[in-house]
Amino acid sequence: MRNPKLTVYMAAPRGFCAGVDRAIKIVEMALEKWGEPVYVRHEIVHNKYVVDELKSKGAIFIKEVSDAPVDRPIIFSAHGVPKSVPLEAKSRKMIYVDATCPLVSKVHIEADRHFDNGLQIIMIGHEGHPETIGTMGQLPEGGVLLVESTKDVENLIVRDASKLAYVTQTTLSIDDTAEVVEALKTRFPTIVGPHKEDICYATSNRQAAVKEIAPEVDALLVIGAPNSSNSQRLVEVAKKAGCENSQMVQRAAEINWNSLMNIKSVGITAGASAPEILVNEVVDALKERFEIKTHLVETATESVNFKVPRILREAL
Repeated sequence: MRNPKLTVYMAAPRGFCAGVDRAIKIVEMALEKWGEPVYVRHEIVHNKYVVDELKSKGAIFIKEVSDAPVDRPIIFSAHGVPKSVPLEAKSRKMIYVDATCPLVSKVHIEADRHFDNGLQIIMIGHEGHPETIGTMGQLPEGGVLLVESTKDVENLIVRDASKLAYVTQTTLSIDDTAEVVEALKTRFPTIVGPHKEDICYATSNRQAAVKEIAPEVDALLVIGAPNSSNSQRLVEVAKKAGCENSQMVQRAAEINWNSLMNIKSVGITAGASAPEILVNEVVDALKERFEIKTHLVETATESVNFKVPRILREAL
């Protein structure tokens, strides 16, 4: 019996963004420069496969700076850290490398500038996400208020309604964030926003590709990790754009094959911290069950590249 036919729509762009690429390179270069082990505070990026690969090369992942010995280098994750974290590493006289994505650092600089101008900051983000913790930790307690929804905006208590600015987490849903921004501007007409939106180019591009594909397919697979904000948003965007049968999988082994019975078409994308090897794994798994024909749906091209920190470019 021949396998059923399946049209596979491959989203482009998908997978690694420049910030993730840079963060992984930072760990690999640190291992080359200083040898094993190199310590990394929290997951360098939200992907188990990537973390396990770096572990196999000699990286040790820890929760806090104090969990690392003082005589070994420590790296901070791509999501950014509160100001207290590098200060602790300095006080312990440790070598440290900050792998914070430059687009997240841009948000930190914005928040600092607004605060210096006497404004209270409102951050649109997800409570407990490392990026939100890192951005809020740039300023003293109470300097940043967190909102996740339009309801949060309604219930917000601020110091002075005429002295406010907002920033956003870089990995949010563009549409949902636009609603919250609109609610903030309606309630606080003089609120100051970023010169350029904080949601990063990679998040925007991956969501745009999913919006293009979702109405055309019977199912959509997002390759990513449950704790990856940008991957979670891709599932939500796909459902809103017309593909209710959308699921996130970390690996091919997690695919719910029952949900793909009797389908004629499927979309595939990957979150910004998911490597292409996992995309290929999913495509291979589909090939075992279907006779597939692939179509590339490219909505943007990306050429962004971020330099690694100078400390890694200098010889020992």
